[in-house]
Amino acid sequence: MSDIFEDIKYKSNEPLKNHTTMRVGGPAEYLFLPENADEITRIIDYCKSADKKYIIIGNGSNMVFSDEGFNGIVIKLFNNMNSIKSEGEMIIADAGSILSKLASYARDNSLTGMEFAAGIPGTLGGAVVMNAGAYGGEMKDIIEYVDVLLTDGSIKRFTNDEMKFGYRTSAVKNDMIVISAGIRLKKGNKSDIEATMLELKEKRTSKQPLEYPSSGSTFKRPEGHFAGKLIEDAGLKGYRVGGAMVSEKHAGFVINYDNATAEDIVKLIEDVRNTVKEKFGVLLEPEVKIIR
Repeated sequence: MSDIFEDIKYKSNEPLKNHTTMRVGGPAEYLFLPENADEITRIIDYCKSADKKYIIIGNGSNMVFSDEGFNGIVIKLFNNMNSIKSEGEMIIADAGSILSKLASYARDNSLTGMEFAAGIPGTLGGAVVMNAGAYGGEMKDIIEYVDVLLTDGSIKRFTNDEMKFGYRTSAVKNDMIVISAGIRLKKGNKSDIEATMLELKEKRTSKQPLEYPSSGSTFKRPEGHFAGKLIEDAGLKGYRVGGAMVSEKHAGFVINYDNATAEDIVKLIEDVRNTVKEKFGVLLEPEVKIIR
């Protein structure tokens, strides 16, 4: 592999538990750390020619890899493709930029509108793909455009309307890779922006189990309900499978309480879904992706 990709950073047999916020997952055959779209295209072209599976990840904040790992190539964009700049009220950033850093950058430049994203533990690319949101704000509210790498190596720019943002969904499909995005904000007062970010941080700290590894909210919000309340009403707060547990602080979070395996996490998610369906007739849809 080194003779093919001597100029692109990569690791072999790399434990994926080191690259997901849930801290579970076996080894990837190879984990690549590209720094631009050309390098991503070269890696994908190799995967196609060698008939190897590949997957794109950011901070790994919404996925759980199996204990057996991933028999293929993981392409990680977290914190390596991370250029951030501003043009007036627009922030232009690479897909690997961390949302919390983007929110801080916006604050430092007295730009308001991104405060909600300060505590979301992912990258811009992942947040755009799933239209991440919190505390009344979503990516769809601030995205001006998204640059996406297509399978032929070309880059296409999607406007906000073309992104077709919905609840935890967008027009970006599995054969597309977000490269960068333009974020449209408004001029604001830096101290007011800071105060809002601190207020939201306090809410997260008091209500969410941030002291344990997790993938954030485990389930999507079912129509007419709240996943956390259904799970709590089903008596599942504190329910455990191996080292995985439904958080006692917020039932909407499955946490890695005590050296959980991916199998523990998956079994717990299925148990929660089955119990809530049996008790309330609501089938919870996982927000977390299980990669086998």
